[in-house]
Amino acid sequence: MTLPVYRWRLAPDGYATYRQLRAMGLRPGGQDVAVQIERPRRKRGPLVAYLYRIDLALPVRPMTPAKWAALAKANAARRICPECRRDAGYVIPTLLGLCGLCADLEEQRAA
Repeated sequence: MTLPVYRWRLAPDGYATYRQLRAMGLRPGGQDVAVQIERPRRKRGPLVAYLYRIDLALPVRPMTPAKWAALAKANAARRICPECRRDAGYVIPTLLGLCGLCADLEEQRAA
């Protein structure tokens, strides 16, 4: 089955993007993409967005205490430096992969 394609801002009412659904407190709920919209660009292919039917969307599942705990554990792990094993006090950038102190030491060793 091919998707109906509309031009940017010309899709019929009753459809929303994933982010728009989320802002309304909804989720697609397993439904397939219903409509595709395209915004033309000059030098590249068109910018594409997928829309879902609002009437088939389901409410977002609430966060349970177990989900909150897992999220807190994952965020805490992103703050631990793999080199010195200390809590950096901030999320360590993936580009560096180390806390600021360890990255400075590595830079000094390389020089």
